[in-house]
Amino acid sequence: MNLKTIATACLITALSAGALPALAQDTAASETYAYGTHLDIDKVISLTEDSGQTCGLVNAQITYLDSMGEQKALTYLKHAANCNNQGG
Repeated sequence: MNLKTIATACLITALSAGALPALAQDTAASETYAYGTHLDIDKVISLTEDSGQTCGLVNAQITYLDSMGEQKALTYLKHAANCNNQGG
């Protein structure tokens, strides 16, 4: 190895370590919704739900930015999207 290769490896390692706090903030733990939970949703980033072939209650998650620009996630129960596709 030459000095240039070692310097490049050190630089990449230092930049990666600096990105860890930002990555940790983006993957914050999800809060579970309970009746009466105050919701401060400024912008929805994504809506997901557990996959399944049955109609019924499933776990869902909303990832959003609050009014302070912080990314948050909230887990809640909802009727599966498959329920909308079944005729009655």
